[in-house]
Amino acid sequence: MKHTTLGTLDVSRLGLGTMGMSAFYSGAGTDDAESTRTIRRALDLGVTFFDTAEMYGPYINEELLGKALGSDRDSVVVATKGGTLKHLDDDSYGLDGRPANLRIALEGSLKRLGTDHVDLYYQHRMDPSVPIEDTVGAMADFVAEGKILGYGLSEAAPARIVAAHAVHPITAVQTEYSLWSRDPEDELLPLLRELGIGFVPYSPLGRGFLTGALRSVDQLDESDFRRNSPRFRGENLKQNLAIVDAVESVAAEVGATSAQVALAWILAQGEGIAPIPGTKRVSRLEENVAADALTLTDDQLAVLNGLPKPAGDRYADMSSVNR
Repeated sequence: MKHTTLGTLDVSRLGLGTMGMSAFYSGAGTDDAESTRTIRRALDLGVTFFDTAEMYGPYINEELLGKALGSDRDSVVVATKGGTLKHLDDDSYGLDGRPANLRIALEGSLKRLGTDHVDLYYQHRMDPSVPIEDTVGAMADFVAEGKILGYGLSEAAPARIVAAHAVHPITAVQTEYSLWSRDPEDELLPLLRELGIGFVPYSPLGRGFLTGALRSVDQLDESDFRRNSPRFRGENLKQNLAIVDAVESVAAEVGATSAQVALAWILAQGEGIAPIPGTKRVSRLEENVAADALTLTDDQLAVLNGLPKPAGDRYADMSSVNR
């Protein structure tokens, strides 16, 4: 597995997102044994970057990851996130970027992960009621105390990134990015490269859509988050299938799967980018990791770069992202 850097962190350029093992997607929390095997297999395949969050479950995904890593924890980079549970109130869902809340969140994450530090700690969503300088001040304290090695922001707008970076250098920014979510290319990616900040694309397979395996919401559990996503509904879904068909065409040309082509496209975007495709199955993990060895030609990249924008927003409520 090839490596890249996020700030000062050395990571495999393909990580593993563990959210779907415990929350939001069909089958979440139904087979922890297979999820554990997937994490262990990722280690075997050279994956050194694992992503979780306290709100995945909540809490149970961090526990799962911590137990699965076991004695291998210190040989990998672990990222988790806080700021979307209100620990100063009743632990309910909600944005809370206050330093005291983040400290409680971090201490809980450390305990569940079974570690004395987190390599990369994100503010999961931006809290407009708390000055970013206050939130980042807390992150800087965590770094000074050795409880985190670096901090990141998830779904932050460029202006907020600039303000945060001026207080303490940001290690990485996490935002959705894939062949059907390319907005970061307009302003965010150039800014991150200018400032030397790493980029962690989540949902690099379009929440499973770009694999070609998902063509109807009828394939999803009633509780699956994607049933309410605008891109998966009605006419939007029908239009978006044209994107999948184009990816499948390139995949047939190179003798790879659609998922591998979608990941190889992201990896071709340059250094300092480490996507975190998520899966809870060993077979899918092995498929994804094989994208590390896939090189697309200039012509194939041109075809993919020319794909149309997807129909529909990526969330039903976009108010908590890019701010």
